[in-house]
Amino acid sequence: MARLSVNVDHVATVRQARRTVEPDPVVAAAIAEIAGADGIICHLREDRRHVNERDLRLLRQIVKTKLNLEMAAVEEIINIALDVKPDIVTFVPERREEITTEGGLNVLANPSYYREVVERMKKEGIKVSFFVDPDPDQIKAAKECGVDIVEIHTGRYAEAKTEEEEEERFQEIAKAVDFAHSLGLHISAGHGLNYVNIKRFKRLPKIEEYSIGHSIVARAIYVGFERAVREMVEIVKEF
Repeated sequence: MARLSVNVDHVATVRQARRTVEPDPVVAAAIAEIAGADGIICHLREDRRHVNERDLRLLRQIVKTKLNLEMAAVEEIINIALDVKPDIVTFVPERREEITTEGGLNVLANPSYYREVVERMKKEGIKVSFFVDPDPDQIKAAKECGVDIVEIHTGRYAEAKTEEEEEERFQEIAKAVDFAHSLGLHISAGHGLNYVNIKRFKRLPKIEEYSIGHSIVARAIYVGFERAVREMVEIVKEF
């Protein structure tokens, strides 16, 4: 069975819209675990646009499954990660102008730097994942940097406008998953997946985990957060 990790950034986004104290992503994380989530994800951005350090440090204290910190490979956030010690860090590209992460990490742009960062994390017992496009060259570079996991970016699949384009993007992901598996990497996937478009991924049993946030928070407006998580858990567990 595949696993589900719930990204609580989007709960924090609602909070920051009014710059108040609710809804609290830490409370949401506890509810997600009760509802069957296998992990919690948060992204500490350089501009702190949603999750902040208070959230991260409290999440480290209360998360009982595993805590995955998404982050840019910049020294300030690296030092915070080394201090907090999440179970996993996922390195992602980051631009202040973007609404959400727009694509995978360009590992090929600076592999020696990424290799050094991976080593620093592993010395502290932190597993490392790279969020990459379904590109064999980037996946191979990630492997050479020493990562444990690659998370395949599914955004272009999720944004497809036609059934034909959706299947084409899905096949790109399928080939990338097979390639990553051949390298002995653990594989997760995420970005833009929802209760409908994720169902095609039942055809890809080599994906071990799905990272989902926005669609769960959106559904929670109608049915409540615990039920929204349980519904996604039920879908993923069928894979």
